[in-house]
Amino acid sequence: MTTERPLPLRLTQELTDKELFVQNSGIVNFQFVPDRPDGNLTIAETGKHIPFPIERAYWINSLKAREAVRGKHAHKELEQVIVCVNGSFRLHLDDGTTQQDIVMDTPKIGIRLGAMLWHEMTNFSPDCVILVLASAPYNEADYIRSYDEFINTLTEEIKA
Repeated sequence: MTTERPLPLRLTQELTDKELFVQNSGIVNFQFVPDRPDGNLTIAETGKHIPFPIERAYWINSLKAREAVRGKHAHKELEQVIVCVNGSFRLHLDDGTTQQDIVMDTPKIGIRLGAMLWHEMTNFSPDCVILVLASAPYNEADYIRSYDEFINTLTEEIKA
């Protein structure tokens, strides 16, 4: 049984992991050098900001349909950090017990997605660009693409 969802969380520099109710997730604050004449600079370093060695990076853009839904899966082992580099979207997280929505609208803060965390992305602004940093190369065997299978896998882990 899942708990009732609170209002979407808004990202601010003051956020800590305490504001994230779902398991296997966390706040990632990047180094941000603001508003220089030639633009802002955001820095992400493995070991300092990213809690794992980065083995793969990919980005999602050209999301023309606001009603598009991305993600819709969990990973058995992979860890990721997801960042909204431009624009905005809504990130939905579900650990099998608790669900939480986060409005992603700043490149200064990312969300760590640990293993066994169902995630979906919706409500994309036309200019949205999403960057994902991953702990391993692509491996289809690591994906759980059915929500029912995700819940069953969690139930089996609890029994073990």
